[in-house]
Amino acid sequence: MGTTPRLDFALDTYECIVLYPGPSGRALPEETVQRLQAEHLQHMRALQRRGIVLVDGSVDGPAREPDPPIGFGLARTGSVDDVRSVMEADPAVQAGLYRVEVLTFLCPAGSLEFPLVKTES
Repeated sequence: MGTTPRLDFALDTYECIVLYPGPSGRALPEETVQRLQAEHLQHMRALQRRGIVLVDGSVDGPAREPDPPIGFGLARTGSVDDVRSVMEADPAVQAGLYRVEVLTFLCPAGSLEFPLVKTES
């Protein structure tokens, strides 16, 4: 994988943010977890206001993995490294409550809209 297939239609490219439970999450006191979750939400809202993150949210439900993803988001900056950098600055990621992966996401051009981003501009 890793290469874009030859297609007869245009693609839009996004950065896909996947949030997982972090290495320290189970060891942190509940009040610390609550504080870090609040700081995480503030961080994500700030990234949305800056136009970096287009949409984000939680993932809920059973999964086959022992540590399934717990959050998902999309950004459109043109740089996986830039998005990874701002996500690694998240206080909850820095404290080990969460860990983050950032991947490239491709889809047919024009197939996604972000109405909340448009109304906040």
